[in-house]
Amino acid sequence: MKHITIIVAGSLHDHALRRIGELFDLHRVERAAIDCLPPGLAHRVRGIATQAGVDAAFMEALPNLEIIAAFGVGYEAIDARHAAARGVAVTNTPDPTTEEVADVAIGLLLNAVRELPRAEAWLRDGRWPREGPYPLSATTLRGRRAGIFGLGRIGQAVARRLQGFGIPVAYHNRNRIPDSPLVWYPSLKALASAVDILICAAPGGPPTERAIDADVLEALGPDGFLVNVGRGSTVDEEALGAALETGVIRGAGLDVFAREPHVPTALQTRRHVSLLPHVGTASVHTRRLMADLVVDNLAAWFSDGRLLTPVPEAHCSRRGS
Repeated sequence: MKHITIIVAGSLHDHALRRIGELFDLHRVERAAIDCLPPGLAHRVRGIATQAGVDAAFMEALPNLEIIAAFGVGYEAIDARHAAARGVAVTNTPDPTTEEVADVAIGLLLNAVRELPRAEAWLRDGRWPREGPYPLSATTLRGRRAGIFGLGRIGQAVARRLQGFGIPVAYHNRNRIPDSPLVWYPSLKALASAVDILICAAPGGPPTERAIDADVLEALGPDGFLVNVGRGSTVDEEALGAALETGVIRGAGLDVFAREPHVPTALQTRRHVSLLPHVGTASVHTRRLMADLVVDNLAAWFSDGRLLTPVPEAHCSRRGS
């Protein structure tokens, strides 16, 4: 496959770069923009590997483009519908991230409910010998009910963990999942009204933009906790800050934010809030698996026309096959 030209747009995991360079004719460009293409390259490009966005204009500049292999679960920055219209396949890397992100969701929940980061700071600051034990946490996981917004791979992995804690789980998706033993609620507000833990593992994009708004937070209630490991865009952060300030909900655990890396100050000052800098998939183990899947998708496509992990909108077949 060394005659097949693949461009890497922007930065990419070193392991993926090495493997692409071994298998294909690799060219790197600063970003997926027409003015970044060296003369004579556009017509040779048959694949893109990226962890950034690819818009319609860039696809149109590459007449022989066949596949875009995205590093990451989210692919909102790739115009997958335009890709599908062009017959360009799009893949992402969902499976390696599932368990890692679900672990982080539970960690955020425990941190927020039991104040574990504050308790550790109490120890590290030397307050234990000076002032005695850390104060009793006001909240617990015992007796709670959880709802999951977005019962996909990650949502289901979170549900399994919660059930291991003895916590009943319900969910909201646009449609009920056949054969799921979990209770389905037809609206996000109805789900929030029925639970006191709301965990968001929903994808980003216009359909979920600020779906968790003031009404949903009010339905979650004054003993409620919100955890978000999906996309920052799904939460109205202004409404969340106000809800935490006024006691509409008790706390939150967040790994994703609407304008990363910028985090609203209102979210950083509350007692029952645990914040992480988008580290859900950030382990050496998981990132290497994601890198392998990017390259494996490219290799499968160009060897026999298979797509290992296509996105729904752009699940295409090889041209001429």
